[in-house]
Amino acid sequence: MSTLEIKDLHASVETESGPREILRGVTLTVRGGETHAVMGPNGSGKSTLAYVIAGHPKYAVIGGSITLDGEDVLDMSVDERARAGLFLAMQYPVEVPGVSVSNFLRTSVTAVRGEAPKLRLWVKEMKGAMEALSIDPSFAERNVNEGFSGGEKKRHEILQLELLKPKIAVLDETDSGLDVDALKVVAEGVNRFQADGTTGTLLITHYTRILRYIHPDFVHVFVDGRIVESGGPELATQLEDEGYERFIKSAASA
Repeated sequence: MSTLEIKDLHASVETESGPREILRGVTLTVRGGETHAVMGPNGSGKSTLAYVIAGHPKYAVIGGSITLDGEDVLDMSVDERARAGLFLAMQYPVEVPGVSVSNFLRTSVTAVRGEAPKLRLWVKEMKGAMEALSIDPSFAERNVNEGFSGGEKKRHEILQLELLKPKIAVLDETDSGLDVDALKVVAEGVNRFQADGTTGTLLITHYTRILRYIHPDFVHVFVDGRIVESGGPELATQLEDEGYERFIKSAASA
């Protein structure tokens, strides 16, 4: 069982008027076998949290710590974090012209596992994962995210998740831009990833609709760069009924 531990995390981004603090003391622990949903309004800093965990150079950590199984994540480069077992499914996956999906996936798996998978076994493994996500086999020869629809990009992110098999997955608004059918397929992929009960998931979302298919153990309300309330799945139902207004007002008066 792995553990991602975030303690009093503060992070800023450089703007034209100087550094602006976005994360204002985030404390959160995600253990293997757990699913945590982080919910909050636009601009609250949820994606910043995901990027800081993954090591995006745009953000500067100005306080606090992140550890994975006791190891200091903030001392790791981006690729070292991936090899250690962290994975980020991005809200806006980038295009990589000239690199096919199959080459990208095999290169990524080789880097994370430390050795190249045997080609025959790899083709079988990749095709099986693609089939489970209802991805056409021709997808493998397309350039990464080039000309992909929103649904195709998100399925590709979950395809990476299933093949890389990280210890802790951070899913940044994986449900955005998906129709109901694509949402179900993506959610099923996440549930397969979690099925062994040893991996942890940090699911960042605005809406409760994905939580109908991926059932969280914990729900956290994220406002103004910090977690302002935590609870069980019933908290997501409350947010669906009442929205974020009460939490926004409470954070503003704090």
